[in-house]
Order: sequence, then C-alpha cells, then structure tokens
Amino acid sequence: MLTDPIADMLTRIRNASTVLHAKVSIPKSKMKQAIAAILKQEGYVDDFEVDDTAITINLKYDHGKSVISGLKRISTPGRRVYVNSREIPRIQNGLGICILSTSHGVLDGQTATEQKVGGELLCAIW
Repeated sequence: MLTDPIADMLTRIRNASTVLHAKVSIPKSKMKQAIAAILKQEGYVDDFEVDDTAITINLKYDHGKSVISGLKRISTPGRRVYVNSREIPRIQNGLGICILSTSHGVLDGQTATEQKVGGELLCAIW
C-alpha cells in the first residue's frame, strides 16, 4: 500500500531518467495528471498520455542527458508544508520550479506568485 503517491511518481521519474528510459508509466490520479501537465508546460518532459488506469510520461533528454537533474518531495504525509504567496521559494536561483496545491488548482511557483495565492508546497524540480 502506498502512503505517498506523489513521492512514488517522482521516484519513478527519477529512476527512469537515470537509466535513460524513453517512457515511464505511473498509476493515474488527478493530482499526478496535473503535475505531469506542469512538467510538460515547463519543458521538463516531452509529453504525457492518460489511459484508464495509468499515465505514461515521455521523458526529455538533451545530448544524452536528462533535462530533469533533480526532484525533491517537500511536503510529505507526515509533515505538510504550507506557504503564502510571499514565501514561495526560488528553486536553484530560478532555474528550477516548485509545484503547489492551491485553492486555484495545482500551480507552479511563478504562476502562484503572479496570482498571489499560496498553498501546500508539493515538490521542487530542477
């Protein structure tokens, strides 16, 4: 039984990109689908496809090296981390993104700052 499905998603992406797999498949949920959409929008993955039970993410590489160099789960089931719009961190001096779960949906840090909305800080990607 999984206690943290978002951490499982990030671990699957990290492991697949480390061994240079073209695709990675993860169990489907609305939260994971929203995170995959943000990863595609920000250019960290090529594309993603949604089936009845799974999300297939096509990983992106640049000269044989993964575009994603790091993933970190910030808010965990045992320790939730909430931030307001002024406390949203800059990841790797602006080279990475953070993903938040807000009242306006799942947003990246820059969009949440522009909309002046805070929420649960899910993860950081660089």
